[in-house]
Amino acid sequence: MASRSYRARVLCQRAVVVKIMSRGMCAAAAQSQAAFLKGESHKKHPGVTNLKTLRLPDELQTAARSIIQRARVAQLTERSQSLTNFLWSKKRAVEDFTLRQKAVSLEKELWEKEMEKIGDIDEELIEDRIKKKVISELKRTTYHWTPMKYDEDLSVVYMAARLAGGYAAVRRALNEIQKRDPSFAPQTLLDFGSGLGSVLWASHSCWGDTLKEMVCVDSSGPMNVLAERLLKGDDEKAEPHIKQVYFRQFLPVSPKVQFDVVAAAFTLSELLNAKDREEAVSTLWRKTSSYLVLVENGTKEGHQMLMEARSTLLKKQDKIIHDSRPASVFAPCPHELTCPKLALRPNTPCNFQQMYYPLPLPGHNERLMEKFSYLIVSRAEPAEAEAGGGVDWARLIGPVQSRSRHVHCRMCCPDGRLQHLVVTARKHSRDVYRCARSSDWGDQLPIIQRVDDADAQSDEE
Repeated sequence: MASRSYRARVLCQRAVVVKIMSRGMCAAAAQSQAAFLKGESHKKHPGVTNLKTLRLPDELQTAARSIIQRARVAQLTERSQSLTNFLWSKKRAVEDFTLRQKAVSLEKELWEKEMEKIGDIDEELIEDRIKKKVISELKRTTYHWTPMKYDEDLSVVYMAARLAGGYAAVRRALNEIQKRDPSFAPQTLLDFGSGLGSVLWASHSCWGDTLKEMVCVDSSGPMNVLAERLLKGDDEKAEPHIKQVYFRQFLPVSPKVQFDVVAAAFTLSELLNAKDREEAVSTLWRKTSSYLVLVENGTKEGHQMLMEARSTLLKKQDKIIHDSRPASVFAPCPHELTCPKLALRPNTPCNFQQMYYPLPLPGHNERLMEKFSYLIVSRAEPAEAEAGGGVDWARLIGPVQSRSRHVHCRMCCPDGRLQHLVVTARKHSRDVYRCARSSDWGDQLPIIQRVDDADAQSDEE
């Protein structure tokens, strides 16, 4: 009996030791996994880049309301909504090459139909008739792209329609840099297609007085005048709220002049064709010393234009190189491979969203959602740009769905694949699980370990 009692005590002691060791190992594992948090809570982990509902800076909102009241534009609410719808549905102009291909195909089809007819054929008469049919059909079915020309009246309508939404999209994109590269303190800014100065105000909200020189370039004279009025609070005699701002109608000529941040928001869609967009993006990149930020509507067209720009920057080499540092994608893509959404689902854009308060005008809701696509390209190497990192991060490309003890995450991963990952504390660690529950569409999520095929479903299937 005594030996049995002694054996039982020994076994019990061993069990306690094993339990303590197990707890220690688990604690050590948890500690090593939590390193990516960098001391932050799960709700504010390093991958969180979303912002709460944004409001225009008080000075900007007050100035905008004053200008609108003084302008007294007829049917402002209806016209601003109509302009919003038009800009959202705007497509790229059809390229000449595509148009020629379509014309040749249509002409061939019509000739084949004529050849099937029995009887004498007057080829000259038929050829003339076919040409007229081809021209008529192309006019009927081809998207008619027209450049936007902003006079004083339309500029005010644009301000009522897009000032708050445009500011929200740009501010959210810039927050990516501010959050992931906190030591970055830009002194110079170039805004191409500056319009009302949304980039200027969003940049000032991020970096404040570190900015010493800001150049706004817009071909529209009335837009530049309106942007200056906004800076001065709609008072010509007042000092501008943000100083050292210079308005231009053309880009600075010298290719050697660079800016810490170069941005173009909702500007690529205003250029006629792919060649013009490529040249503009290449020029802007030459003028970039740290970050190039491109923002467009969160539509199929907007996303595809940004992917064109991404391809241009990653593949094209200038004949004359003033800055040899290569381009690396900073956000939102977690890789530099072919965009899986563009390859697998070309009609489904990769876009993100930001809640904001619109200008308090009749017909405007209390809160609105801005859907946008963006691209940030850096001169720094990816490892440098991450400022430490330590783990791989995937981008959440859809709403996060929290369920009992598991979270559904749809992500674009560093290996260039789309995945639908079901995150649980048991499979992916408590820290990753809690981070997933605290994340939202557009944030990044740490990928610490490879998961079983049963846990991750490739969206390529």
